[in-house]
Amino acid sequence: MLLIDMVNILIGLIILVIGVLISLAFLTLMERKVLGYIQIRKGPNKLGFIGLLQPFSDGLKLFSKEMIYPNYSNYLFYYLSPIIGFILSLIIWLLIPYYFNLISFNLGILFFLCSISLGVYVLLMAGWSSNSNYSLLGGLRAVAQTISYEVSLALIMMSSLVMIMSFNLMSLNLYQNKIWFIFVMFPLSMCFLSSLMAETNRTPFDFAEGESELVSGFNIEYSSGGFALIFLAEYSMILFMSMLFVMIYMGGYSMNLIFYLKLTLVSFMFIWIRGTLPRYRYDKLMYLCWKSYLPVSLNFLLLFIGLKILLS
Repeated sequence: MLLIDMVNILIGLIILVIGVLISLAFLTLMERKVLGYIQIRKGPNKLGFIGLLQPFSDGLKLFSKEMIYPNYSNYLFYYLSPIIGFILSLIIWLLIPYYFNLISFNLGILFFLCSISLGVYVLLMAGWSSNSNYSLLGGLRAVAQTISYEVSLALIMMSSLVMIMSFNLMSLNLYQNKIWFIFVMFPLSMCFLSSLMAETNRTPFDFAEGESELVSGFNIEYSSGGFALIFLAEYSMILFMSMLFVMIYMGGYSMNLIFYLKLTLVSFMFIWIRGTLPRYRYDKLMYLCWKSYLPVSLNFLLLFIGLKILLS
């Protein structure tokens, strides 16, 4: 590889990271605003024009605080788990090919599934290393939930991949010129959306952070930068999952205004559901995955394999 190519890739990566971090900042602001209006009050509106500078001041405040280490914690894992989680959540964004000279993955879906599987270890490390009962229980809940829903997530994605016969996310564009996959496989798309919510530990599946039972879940002992990095990793995953939903079911990837409007709509749905629905019950969540989504996704997968064989 030539030096100029490496420089191009490096510049592309820096622009990508900066873009993702700024969009995360405004996603948190949008969430606070939308939740404010749902609860019939105004969200943050003092700092800057209609509160636009609020997320940046929040970030400064969090990172300038002192990092506290519990006495009996496992220092190395406690310190590293937020950093690894944040890096993993940024690595997944390499899947989106921009106009810069970035990598185009032929096996992009496999890379995505491997990356979210590695996220389980971060949850386990963060929950266990702080040596608190609450964080351990929160971590175990999050791990069980994430592992369970990865199975249905992979099977639901396989149905779309059987239709296009490729693991490359960019191939989805060619097959959705005439009709979006959300109309072809509507039940699967709704299963996929709720699996994404369970995968990212969002309401109504936020059992890892059940305030009434576990105070704040696996990140209870984290403060300052550690908490901020866990928070950023979570919202980075939400944004990427929204983008993935748009790419698979709502017309594929294109760098235009319509694509970003669709992305905003799906991200808004995550926030809207958080402000509207109560928390689900944990045993029902597990039953939903293993007794509902798994059979449905398997049946649809067999159906689409049969269709593909018939049509070819």
